[in-house]
Amino acid sequence: MSQMEIPSKYNPAEVEDKWYKYWMDNKYFHSTPDEREPYTIVIPPPNVTGVLHMGHMLNNTIQDILVRRARMTGKNACWVPGTDHASIATEAKVVNKLNAEGIDKYDLSRDEFLKHAWEWTDKHGGIILEQLKKLGASCDWDRTAFTMDEARSESVIKVFVDLFNKGMIYRGVRMVNWDPAAKTALSDEEVIYKEMQGKLYYLNYKIEGEDEFVTIATTRPETILGDTAVCVNPKDERFAHLKGKRVLVPLINRSIPIIEDEYVDMEFGTGCLKITPAHDINDYEIGLRYNLPSIDIFNDNGTLNEKAELFVGEDRFVVRDKIVPELEKAGNLAKIEDYTNKVGFSERTDVIIEPKLSAQWFLKMEELVKPALENVMNDTISFHPPKFKNTYKHWMGNIKDWCISRQLWWGHQIPVYYLPDGTYVCAESAEEALEMAKEKSGNAELTAADLKQDEDALDTWFSSWLWPIAVFDGIREPENEEVNYYYPSSDLVTAPDIIFFWVARMIIAGYEYRDDFPFKNVYFTGMVRDAQRRKMSKSLGNSPDPLDLIAKYGADGVRVGMLLCSPAGGDLLFDESLPQQGAGFSTKIWNAFRLVKNWEVSSDIEQPEHSKLAIEWFRNKLAQVVETLNTQFDGFRISEALMTVYTTVRDEFSGWLLEMVKPAYQQPIDALTYAEIVELFDQMLRLMHPFMPFITEEIWQLLDERKEGESIMISQLPANTSYDAAFLAAFEDVKEAVSGIRKIRKDKNIAFKDAIDFSVQKGDKGFDAKFNSILIKLGNLTELTAVDEEVKGAASFRVKSTSFYIPLDGFIDVAEELEKLEEELKYFKGFLNSVMKKLSNERFVNNAPEAVVAKEKAKQADAEANIKVLEERIASMK
Repeated sequence: MSQMEIPSKYNPAEVEDKWYKYWMDNKYFHSTPDEREPYTIVIPPPNVTGVLHMGHMLNNTIQDILVRRARMTGKNACWVPGTDHASIATEAKVVNKLNAEGIDKYDLSRDEFLKHAWEWTDKHGGIILEQLKKLGASCDWDRTAFTMDEARSESVIKVFVDLFNKGMIYRGVRMVNWDPAAKTALSDEEVIYKEMQGKLYYLNYKIEGEDEFVTIATTRPETILGDTAVCVNPKDERFAHLKGKRVLVPLINRSIPIIEDEYVDMEFGTGCLKITPAHDINDYEIGLRYNLPSIDIFNDNGTLNEKAELFVGEDRFVVRDKIVPELEKAGNLAKIEDYTNKVGFSERTDVIIEPKLSAQWFLKMEELVKPALENVMNDTISFHPPKFKNTYKHWMGNIKDWCISRQLWWGHQIPVYYLPDGTYVCAESAEEALEMAKEKSGNAELTAADLKQDEDALDTWFSSWLWPIAVFDGIREPENEEVNYYYPSSDLVTAPDIIFFWVARMIIAGYEYRDDFPFKNVYFTGMVRDAQRRKMSKSLGNSPDPLDLIAKYGADGVRVGMLLCSPAGGDLLFDESLPQQGAGFSTKIWNAFRLVKNWEVSSDIEQPEHSKLAIEWFRNKLAQVVETLNTQFDGFRISEALMTVYTTVRDEFSGWLLEMVKPAYQQPIDALTYAEIVELFDQMLRLMHPFMPFITEEIWQLLDERKEGESIMISQLPANTSYDAAFLAAFEDVKEAVSGIRKIRKDKNIAFKDAIDFSVQKGDKGFDAKFNSILIKLGNLTELTAVDEEVKGAASFRVKSTSFYIPLDGFIDVAEELEKLEEELKYFKGFLNSVMKKLSNERFVNNAPEAVVAKEKAKQADAEANIKVLEERIASMK
């Protein structure tokens, strides 16, 4: 190819669209079971209504690197894409859209609302997957799944019915975390605790029939309207006289008993505790023990109801502000103190959660977790980095039953059907439920209209925990060919913040439904943060739009940028200089390609010795790099693997190999060297391809003649071969010698075109004569002479125990050079003198900080070393 045909600049936008279409048209991403070893990854399904953010970019870049690498090692690679219906998030978006149109969700029937939700999903659902294509993600798009498509929905319902029939799902009134904004229960994992500055209110409760009172301390004065007892510790002598007495709830004067329980901490507050069973988990437990009534004073949206008697219809936090002055007026407020405590927030809506008694569906977890805990702790499933095993162990060891019902319409409706008498049946379909209901009730006249399906939907995670099985239809068809071939999957790439929501639960489901783990390795990525270590978020405005970055720096540049600062499980500090560096690397590769392609090739020239050695060196280097990369990938050190490829291309391939074989100006290169360089370039492109799929495909296709349907992405990675470590070590000495020559040329202002003489005083290390042709080529040496002693009047440097000399005759004016050296020597002697004055001053040495004194001593050592070198150089020139 001639200079004319290769653009001087690499154009990412043009190249990326062209090759992605080519890959899709040739169905290179598609996988079907065959005799090869499978390599499977399932995508952590992003929210169906979401758009690509920086976390997705990191996560999917890593997955794509693993999948492309597996494909190039001859495995049958299958990366299954899909999206999650995201109950709470999507329903909130649909409700907001309806509100903007003046429609209230509750004015619609469930079916009408779901029609709007499906419309929203169809409109927004594919956006994020289309965006992933821009990144170069090589997913098998024919397999795209959605947690609410037919196959996945039927799988979820089947699992619910199965667990129900096994006695593992039960309905119970329990204290749950209630989200007043989304008006639904949450599981414990969906609550985020934040430290907040609040107040501790000391309130006086009058003892019934007496003029005395007891004082309690609370952070939530609005809940006193639901109090049903006051509790003290039976061992607390301060309150022994209150046994059997009653107190009046402030403002509403309801009479409640004083009870005794060892749960009360005598040191906290006043030692007296108000008990509100409907609004605190610990109070609820006490209420059960002492058979106390439970008064729920809150509506589902966090406003007060009639049972509160006061402030009915007002929001809980408005009431908190209003009730305090009322308590003060009534003489019930003793004092207020500042108080810091941890408050639970809804992970989805970021409002403060309200503990609430509610009838919900639960899944018993105690037995289910056992194999899932054991097989992570014994490394059957490997966590990378392994520190997350401790987090996992702690959570699995303290697991509570999972609240799986949500008071939402968007999601999988719970397959429980109520009979007119309040009993219920659980079935996969309404038809089946009717048959079961007739049998259960003994009433053959029952019709479908007599049954009412449970209104609640299942927690979103109750569908995504089946993802690795359900994407291969392994719940409905446990023996189908695909699930038996692709399951268990190989690697999972995810963020540590969903280790419990998703990772642990998939492992639980894997052992329950396949008696096997769902994946062999879990790679935890870090959190993407900005340079100030702040989490990237829309609200902070510190998160760049990934598509803008791709438009600016190219997908390859962004992929490299994401990984340049991305240790496994460690936070990624993102800065726009990183994709810029990635784009700069693309330019470097492109320029190396243009250099090679523009050489004129001649079949009439013999291969020079220096080129033969250079290629032998690089073949050994390549074998060493392949070994290093294999080790890094085995340990999921993916950022390190990128750095290995990056420095090999930048330094060894471009910086050394191409320089060594490059023909002289306007001279041709011999055909053998050219063919070998093209072959080595091809190998380097293959190593780079998983990281930078687009530019490597473009160059690979132009590097040599390719047939229609050929692609770098289905070529083989360089194999692991042996290499000569001693040869590589000896070559490092050659590189050091070349650097020494270049430094002298620079220091003495000797142009590279001027050939120079060179002498070697060989020690026991640091020189091997077989590489002389390379030193002559890269140093532009006229000759290389062996000497037994120091060469006077020459510039010199050492490599290990070997000394090298470059005579400076003809290049420098000796008298002028001596004058410069004498000047320099004078400066350093004066500098040393001033340092020594300080160090001989006892007051300075005894009183100055240790670090300051150490700094002066370092200055002394540097000056002495410089003086010694200068004196030797001056002596050798006289």
